[in-house]
Amino acid sequence: MTSSDLKMPVLFIGHGSPMNAIADNQYTNALKNQAGLIPTPKAILVISAHWLTRGTFVCNATKPQQIYDFYGFPDELYKIIYQPDGSKEFAELTADQLKSDEVKATENWGLDHASWAVLVHMYPKADIPVFEMSLNMEADESEHYNLGQKLDFLRNMGVLIIGSGDIVHNLRTMNYNPDVPAYDWAEAFETQIKDALLTRDNERLIRYRDQIKDYNLALPTNEHYLPLLYVAALQQDHESIDFFHESIQHGSISMTSFKIG
Repeated sequence: MTSSDLKMPVLFIGHGSPMNAIADNQYTNALKNQAGLIPTPKAILVISAHWLTRGTFVCNATKPQQIYDFYGFPDELYKIIYQPDGSKEFAELTADQLKSDEVKATENWGLDHASWAVLVHMYPKADIPVFEMSLNMEADESEHYNLGQKLDFLRNMGVLIIGSGDIVHNLRTMNYNPDVPAYDWAEAFETQIKDALLTRDNERLIRYRDQIKDYNLALPTNEHYLPLLYVAALQQDHESIDFFHESIQHGSISMTSFKIG
């Protein structure tokens, strides 16, 4: 099956700690399996929780740099090389299609670990072009959701859109052991987000601060949650959600991932 046979699905992936890039666990196996279940993309767009900007940008670098956007981890992690081509064509098309939203193309980025730490498991040959979209930190949740809806044209062109973040992301309360039980508030928050996704209550997803208890514990900052809004915004009326992995690592970092379409 090729990417031209049907509309591409959309993925939200909880990327968690960079250490998952060198892990072999249920989460990384789920990523590998999922890649085999979807059509081969012409290109991949990653909406990254780790590229925060004023305004929205897409990276149009022909050879995007691999960004090790973390420190203090084992040397093994820094030895991972994942350097696919960029997708200048799709990046510039995206900027052109969204110019009314002031989306701009730039070469001044690359692939941070929200991209490569995930894709190293899904597409280990690094043979599919990848480009990132930034998060405009001056926009509110509804603006991010509305922008996400406008990315639908890429699905019809064979582009796999991935929102890479975490439903729950609290580094302040995390336990260094990834296998400790999840905190009660982390499980409760994630359960409510999953329920909103399954019932297509997108208003609740957008207004989570007003409608879901303990949001301030689950998401002290919102950058890891925002990619989920882009993915939810792309769901069509006939499309279901498949949660292909569900877990919380370190007590307070959600790895839960799902597919739409």
